[in-house]
Amino acid sequence: MIQAPHEPRPLVILDRDGVINQDSDQYIKSPDEWIPIPGSLEAISDLCHDGWQVFVATNQSGLARGLFDLPTLHAIHRKMTSAIEEAGGELAGIFFCPHGPDAGCLCRKPAPGLLQDISRRLDRPLHGVPVVGDSLRDLTAAQMVGAQPCLVLTGHGRATLEAQASKPLPPQTLIFEDLAEASAHLRQHPYTA
Repeated sequence: MIQAPHEPRPLVILDRDGVINQDSDQYIKSPDEWIPIPGSLEAISDLCHDGWQVFVATNQSGLARGLFDLPTLHAIHRKMTSAIEEAGGELAGIFFCPHGPDAGCLCRKPAPGLLQDISRRLDRPLHGVPVVGDSLRDLTAAQMVGAQPCLVLTGHGRATLEAQASKPLPPQTLIFEDLAEASAHLRQHPYTA
């Protein structure tokens, strides 16, 4: 019997602060400051139950700024991972940029390095893969790798939308109220790579 080639699982990449958890202009510096946005954990769980792989790609310049250290960031991510697992979901991976805005690195969004790392790790292109963020940086990084930019209006999302007269969103950006609405849409309209 000839088996059909294994179809890769659908993939979604999420920004962290302002998408999964509440953001802060003072940075999320401890596990206590990591507070999920209502509905976000369930949204990730729903994606997982529908067979999606969920990755996080996040700028964490607070490391370079000395606001927290690597063990603290890992503790924040353990809290996030545990909360997602308690809601019935799981993360396939967390990718972060530790550099400041002046470092000139290739991984800090809007540069595409974090997304390219995910692509290399999975050995698959990101064409059409939804990338959900609340800032123009997230959307620009998505556009640079041929992914589908998705803006949520939580975190800095509403300000990002209102600023598009001077800082236009990438073409074909999808706009959602929050991650729960984005998740529902993506599960009903999975992309085709």
